[in-house]
Amino acid sequence: MTSRGEPIPALPGRRGEDRTESGGRQEETADSPGGRRLRVVPLPEAAGFGPSVVSIGNFDGLHLGHQELFRRLLRAAHRLGAKPSVITFDPHPMCVVAPHRAPALLTTLDRRLTLMEALGVEQVLLIPFTEETARMPAVEFVEQVLVRTAGARAVIVGENFCFGHQGAGNTELLEKLGKQFGFETEAVRGVVYRRHVVSSTTIRGLVQGGDVRMANRMLGRPYGLEGEVVSGDGVGRRKTVPTLNLRTRAEVLPARGVYVTRVTDLDDGRRWDAVSNIGYRPTFGEHPLAIETFILAGYAPPDPVRIRVEFLARLREERKFDDPESLKRQILRDAQRAERYFARTRRQAACAAESI
Repeated sequence: MTSRGEPIPALPGRRGEDRTESGGRQEETADSPGGRRLRVVPLPEAAGFGPSVVSIGNFDGLHLGHQELFRRLLRAAHRLGAKPSVITFDPHPMCVVAPHRAPALLTTLDRRLTLMEALGVEQVLLIPFTEETARMPAVEFVEQVLVRTAGARAVIVGENFCFGHQGAGNTELLEKLGKQFGFETEAVRGVVYRRHVVSSTTIRGLVQGGDVRMANRMLGRPYGLEGEVVSGDGVGRRKTVPTLNLRTRAEVLPARGVYVTRVTDLDDGRRWDAVSNIGYRPTFGEHPLAIETFILAGYAPPDPVRIRVEFLARLREERKFDDPESLKRQILRDAQRAERYFARTRRQAACAAESI
């Protein structure tokens, strides 16, 4: 099956730790401090979770393949009169099983939960992945977690899904156990985009290589970084142009260079067109890696405190200039290219709206 899927909204996340420890997370509902309608249940507190239709996985990036999986999940839940639910793990299983091979993550746990809610998931069973979890046999996982805890009426997974100790369980075993314990199973084929199967691994490589346009197409939304605005050393404001400096705990950064970006204030929702640079500012000597953003039209007070920077297109590599004035002229040229980019995309959006 080939499917391009539908984009999902890039909702601003809420304040939270990037890698929340599952054991310390309290169940969240609409009345919780998080304000999230999604019910997030740590495994030890999962009473009343079922009946459910369940999808299982890490869902890093919530890309087009995951979105197709969740569409199937919602359809099955509606048909069976059960709650559309997800079982996921924290930390990522590879952090326990093979830490040296654990992937850098595209999305924090909190961001994944926000995106799951946007896709229609009603509840998440959050399992702390420990060495004991890794040793759990596949049959025990099905009986204890899917049947007794989740009350699964159906289980929707990717076609390469594996589970249990050393990944011994596969979709064939899941189907066999489903017949034994009374739940339906469906294995969903991967989504293909331009002859490439969409995967978190592929998207990580695209982002780290600077091809954010292709990464965004596979994600179904722009790739972004969230964090706090911090004070720089003032060189940009004095010698070139004023910028917002982002401090982020994101694990996957786009390649060094200059990008067309869109910035969202996570506290009040303001949005701005921008140009961002990821690099070491070689024109000013040796500096640590910085993420600097120039707002094209400026902004009115108050200054943003927490922002999300979405990467739309790469303009060029980072370069060393002979002097700050040369750098300033290049930044202004970059800004002009970005303005043309935004003008073009707005015209395209207007034409698309007129054709509906």
